[in-house]
Amino acid sequence: MNLLFISDPLESFKIYKDTTFAMMREAQKRGHRVAACEPQDLMWQSGGLVMAHVRDIALTGQPDAWFEVSQSRAVALKDFDAILMRKDPPFDSEFFYATHLLEQAEREGARVFNKPAALRDHPEKLAIMEFPQFIGPTLVTRDEADIKRFHAEHQDIILKPLDGMGGMGIFRVGPDGLNLGSITETLNRHGAQSLMVQKFLPEIVDGDKRVLVIGGKPVPFSLARIPQGGEVRGNLAAGGKGVAQPLSERDRFIAESLGPILHRRGLLLVGLDVIGSSLTEINVTSPTCFQEIFDQTGFDVAAMFIDALELALKG
Repeated sequence: MNLLFISDPLESFKIYKDTTFAMMREAQKRGHRVAACEPQDLMWQSGGLVMAHVRDIALTGQPDAWFEVSQSRAVALKDFDAILMRKDPPFDSEFFYATHLLEQAEREGARVFNKPAALRDHPEKLAIMEFPQFIGPTLVTRDEADIKRFHAEHQDIILKPLDGMGGMGIFRVGPDGLNLGSITETLNRHGAQSLMVQKFLPEIVDGDKRVLVIGGKPVPFSLARIPQGGEVRGNLAAGGKGVAQPLSERDRFIAESLGPILHRRGLLLVGLDVIGSSLTEINVTSPTCFQEIFDQTGFDVAAMFIDALELALKG
């Protein structure tokens, strides 16, 4: 297969933990050709096909100069067997525009994973609201009075921006309500922006579990991201410690319930975040944790992913 990865700059990869790198490595091991570009390399001229300025690369196996470029070229996206959209969040206006170009490429015959429309339709925090049976008490609003009411009911709450990533902008407010007003004003920009408010889940001490779902089926291990040093955030980017562990019965039930639904919508790879027994996010843009799970358990998540990709392309 001829694969195109749309990602952040290759030069920025930390290959010891990067999931896109693990995908590329497994693809190359199977004899597939690998090319890469960034979202800004996409181009669509009126009357023409959606194109990209790409680099054809080979992985070297070296830790520093980990890839080499055989050629750079402009090519129509439809000429690839599969395009993997792996640009990290945030889902900003440029990401939004990229999904429209990729959707046009689909109309021209390209196969894109995850599907561009599905990326737009599943904002990673809001998407959980479709499945209230799996989530804890949650409110989405920009209204300060709504937030105060929710705090009065649940006492211990988490507030976070809808477009945050890596634990950015997450606040906890306890029963005393200290700084609730100023935190609300900061996150909702004085009523101009919506935010999410959730009942605090004390099970966070055992980790914010990343449950990967590939081709509608759960990976048998999660990565529990455990807060460190008095932090309330388990995100690895916020200093959390990643501990791989077998799925609990509840984890598996959530994943097996949502997996087929999300797969039918065009989401080949999904990262479900679970705290205790509650679903807290549905990550679709660029789910990670492949290498951490493999390093700690020996389960080859990248091989499972490329298996699913190959199967999808046969369909």
